[in-house]
Amino acid sequence: MSSDATRMCELLVGLPAVTVLEVLEDEAGLRVKVQTRAPRPACGVCGVGAVVKVLVEVEHAEQPCGGRPTTLVWRKIRWQCPDGCGSFTEQAPEIASSRLAITDRAGRWVTLQVGRHGRSVSEVATDLGCGWHAVMDAVIAYGEELIDHPDRFAAVEALGLDETLRCRLGPWKAQQWSTQIVDVGRGQLLDVVEGRSAVEPTKWLAGRPDAWLDAIAWATLDLSGPYRKVFDTMLPDAVQVADPFHVVKLANTKLDECRRRVQNDTLGHRGHKDDPLYRARRLLTKADERLDDRGRDKLLGLLDAGDPRGEVRAAWHAKEVIRSIYDHQDPDLAVAFVDRLGRDLQDPDHPPEVRSLGRTLLRWRDEIAAWHQAHVSNGPTEAVNNLVKRIKRVAFGITNFTNYRIRALLYAGKPNWDLLPAITPR
Repeated sequence: MSSDATRMCELLVGLPAVTVLEVLEDEAGLRVKVQTRAPRPACGVCGVGAVVKVLVEVEHAEQPCGGRPTTLVWRKIRWQCPDGCGSFTEQAPEIASSRLAITDRAGRWVTLQVGRHGRSVSEVATDLGCGWHAVMDAVIAYGEELIDHPDRFAAVEALGLDETLRCRLGPWKAQQWSTQIVDVGRGQLLDVVEGRSAVEPTKWLAGRPDAWLDAIAWATLDLSGPYRKVFDTMLPDAVQVADPFHVVKLANTKLDECRRRVQNDTLGHRGHKDDPLYRARRLLTKADERLDDRGRDKLLGLLDAGDPRGEVRAAWHAKEVIRSIYDHQDPDLAVAFVDRLGRDLQDPDHPPEVRSLGRTLLRWRDEIAAWHQAHVSNGPTEAVNNLVKRIKRVAFGITNFTNYRIRALLYAGKPNWDLLPAITPR
């Protein structure tokens, strides 16, 4: 019966060619002690059969068993050459890598948990009863092979760039940014680079094959000068498309700046809850077609009371006209429409915020009008950013960029998880 019970333990452990020596249970969980049944090796120098020098017990965290943390105690054999050539320790990568503190099976499990399911490293480490670094080292070892696989992403038709605040470091809380490079068509995160300047995205694109770059027809961005420089340099033949959301957002931002300035000019203080312009702030940013008669009458009444020179009203009309850029589908009309609108908004009678908005429209005229031809936006890029931010929230912030990049790509980079069983960690 005892031999049958031992054999059952070996099957449950699921490791080839090992003998389960004993299974212990205490308050910390289970401890399974094993030893390999590998034949006696020969010395790699002289070829003489090695002899046992010493037995060393090495502990590796294993997958939880029955909801309890499990430790695999591997009784390793240290062999030595009888002729004095030296000694060596047995290796069995199918059990555990000598560089990792958890077993091979547990390493694949934690990579799936942290990478695919977006769990926190500390939570998974608690399940295994091991340290945070033991889990993260395994995620890096197995995850790098997945995200660097040459078939993870193919040709890209539309490429998007956008930035995310990664963390704040140092006593002065210096902002550390990252740039996400996204396949807009598939909504797939291709890579993450440090900073939000043109330097790192340019380097990344410079490392791609010319044929891959030539296949990119559209380049989406959010009115960012550095990202426009990246596309001008590395993708001169791709049509740049300014994201419609950010164009309308800019118009709303200028409207709000105008409202706050007029508020200070007329009443000499920031908005209070009873001030007309402060009460109108949400109605101003709402789309005109979403205002019912009661809401529109209320807005116009508040503007009459708090906007004596009509500046906020002008900024509100400018915002609505900019929204109308996307009401039609004619690519030829779009350029002329944006050009005419940009010039009209620079009328000297308009408030400074509206004139600034007109200058921005003219600088980005071609990129704004290109949406009518491409009908692609930075929306998928923003969606990927939300996935990356979720990983950051789960981790309560990630200061190490290598860890940040691997966890983001495993979660939003769409690796082929079917490859995980065949991966040998680096």
